[in-house]
Amino acid sequence: MTAHLLIGPVLRRVAGDRATIWVETTEPAYVRVEAEGGGAGSAPTFTAYGHHYAIVVVENLVRGGANPYRVLLDDREVWPAGDSPYPRSTIVTRPEDDGAHPVSLIFGSCREATPHATGRRLPPDALDAFARRLMADPDDPDRRPDLIVLLGDQVYADKPTAKVKRFVKRRRAAGHDGPSDQVVSFDEYTKLYLESWRDPEVRWLFATVPTAMIFDDHEIIDDWNTSADWRRDMSEQSWWRERISAGLASYWVYQHLGNLDPDELAADPLFKKVTTVDDATDLLHDFGLMVDRPEVAENTDQPYQWSFALDVGRTRLVMLDNRCNRVLTPGAREMLPAAEWNWFVDQAHGDYDHLVVGSSLPWLMPPAIHHVETWNERLTDTPERRGAALAEKVRRAVDLEHWGAFNRSFTSLAELFRRLGEGSDGAPGHRIGAGGAYAAPASISVLSGDVHHSYVARADLGSATRTPVHQLTCSPIHNQVPAPMRPLMRFGWSRLAEKAMGAVARSAGVRRPVLSWRRLAGPYFGNAVATLRHHGSAAEVTIDGTTTDGELFEVARVDLRQR
Repeated sequence: MTAHLLIGPVLRRVAGDRATIWVETTEPAYVRVEAEGGGAGSAPTFTAYGHHYAIVVVENLVRGGANPYRVLLDDREVWPAGDSPYPRSTIVTRPEDDGAHPVSLIFGSCREATPHATGRRLPPDALDAFARRLMADPDDPDRRPDLIVLLGDQVYADKPTAKVKRFVKRRRAAGHDGPSDQVVSFDEYTKLYLESWRDPEVRWLFATVPTAMIFDDHEIIDDWNTSADWRRDMSEQSWWRERISAGLASYWVYQHLGNLDPDELAADPLFKKVTTVDDATDLLHDFGLMVDRPEVAENTDQPYQWSFALDVGRTRLVMLDNRCNRVLTPGAREMLPAAEWNWFVDQAHGDYDHLVVGSSLPWLMPPAIHHVETWNERLTDTPERRGAALAEKVRRAVDLEHWGAFNRSFTSLAELFRRLGEGSDGAPGHRIGAGGAYAAPASISVLSGDVHHSYVARADLGSATRTPVHQLTCSPIHNQVPAPMRPLMRFGWSRLAEKAMGAVARSAGVRRPVLSWRRLAGPYFGNAVATLRHHGSAAEVTIDGTTTDGELFEVARVDLRQR
């Protein structure tokens, strides 16, 4: 049978004169990508759960320019489509000596599928709006980012659209186990990606601008790994093993594979296996179960790491897994296990100007909410069973699961940033400047989503910290926060709320945070996409919201070099 593109092409990593392009096809096929100017690459599809995928490494691209490309399946051109109204898809590479060239990252999180599919009215999709703006002049370097950073909830397994729910209900009626309003199996997960990534504007955008992605809870289920008690409760559900296996396996295929550069891809043991067997279904099923084992994640010899790092010019991006490998041991909770934390600290070393940490969950929340989270964590660790049980119920009811709910990790991250920003000899993570002297980074930014509102906050780590440190939160791309919640979120930033909740936390024995922080912009509650720009030592963030007719408008612009 003739193969067609089902999803893609999705442009993922661009490194030097190489790039990776991901596709899903309707049938097994040999995929070839050819760029004008001579760059090319090819790969056969691999098969899992009756679906067919390929990730192609394109080599020998022209450096420092735009490389228009086409995709062929079994020597038949399938992209660009002959009747496409959109500009040609191109792979833009950075020049060989690009240290002086600016870097631009757009970021955000929480994107439900397109309006016609959701079954409910949402404000316009900010990613669609960004794509349309870029289409107006895709060669304009001021409009075109180097990378799209998606910080979680790319799909909603526990809140699918009306269309996917109808598909799920038919499967439940046929005897497939699971909730009638949530996806469980790998095949059901594929419907989420098909619906979301075939949105025409987003499809063009993903084919044109590289993407880096990390999951949050809704790729699996709300409150994923919020506590050890939560895991025990979920394990009692008859459908949970299939859900976690399918959720992690589909994330590996659709999102994580593209996070790896060509060398990492070639070295990935699972990728080697799935591309050399006739059917990778059993491999992926077993993989999904294996990487969900917390007793493995807590050991130094963990089997798989979702966190990853990449450099764009003089900017280093480190994307952190805030969900799968959490340490949930009461009294010793950590956002990352020891081995992964050590890896992260290693990535903070090196030759760069700007450090960007991708964290699906904000590090700096509204101060009052932060204090509530630290208070709640302390209560759930008490030996008094009734109080601990009540605190656990509160944790789940109001999503107390950010860095403040893993207070040891919150403090460790603050301490790492402080030492980075002081630039002293022996401090971890500093680039080596001229003459071998240590130099503090020009800026440190934490990019986050999750909370369905956008804001910029500045950390105060002490007068010795020369590097400006900021929390940059942009959420949602396409969703909305219930109107009654908005005043509470605003109140969380107030001095009154901060003092009151801080006193509550200290009454439970929680120490004051090792830093303070204040809001510079926001909160903004509409759909939005943000842009982080670096040029030399300069750093700036812009948050753009969507108008009712789907255009972008500037919500906030903050100079991140001013302390």
